[in-house]
Amino acid sequence: MTAAANPAPRADRERNAPRSREAILDAAERLFAARGYEATSLSDVGAEAGVSRGTPGYFFGAKAQLYRAVLERCLGRVRQAVRSGRERALASREPPEVVLRGAVGEYFDFILANPDFVRLLEREALDGGRHLASLPPHLEAAQEALEAIVAELAIDPSGETEARHLMLSMLALSWFHVVHGPTVLRGLALEPDSPVFLEERRRHVVDLIVRGARDRVGTRPEAPGAPG
Repeated sequence: MTAAANPAPRADRERNAPRSREAILDAAERLFAARGYEATSLSDVGAEAGVSRGTPGYFFGAKAQLYRAVLERCLGRVRQAVRSGRERALASREPPEVVLRGAVGEYFDFILANPDFVRLLEREALDGGRHLASLPPHLEAAQEALEAIVAELAIDPSGETEARHLMLSMLALSWFHVVHGPTVLRGLALEPDSPVFLEERRRHVVDLIVRGARDRVGTRPEAPGAPG
């Protein structure tokens, strides 16, 4: 693990508080995802961020507070992606199936672009979710994502249970390959970083979800955002 390429000189970053803070969060996200919470120290984060080893403690205090800040920032990215996707979907006035195809593709792309967040959640799951349990943004992000799916697809209230399962399937199918490249994918002779594989996988996930949802999620006939 190495610090970001071509970093600003350490002295410059330490004089620039916002830049230092972001560099520390970036470094902490990488290290917590790669090593886990227990195996990562504040001094490790400082070295990775290219600042003095005591700087992370200066900005965030204890390691637990830094870890919480990392998770909150990740969840903020999730919520922003959900909100912008919902706005685009409702403004498009496309039929629900077209909207769903776009939403699944966006979920896939977001997860692919944020592999460290996925690995952090995997580590949290193995640890019983003890850090996320006290983090309200986790619940808020999940609820916003569910509400977005219901609104984007104009799902009838009676279909909300299926919407929850649809949401879960979208997430599971979109991130398994991100964390299991060294295990399952290797056994199947698949290259998780290959552009060809990723394009094939994206197409497969989108088609699978859209076809499976046709008969399982009840949608009102009008397109999302259409006047009643």
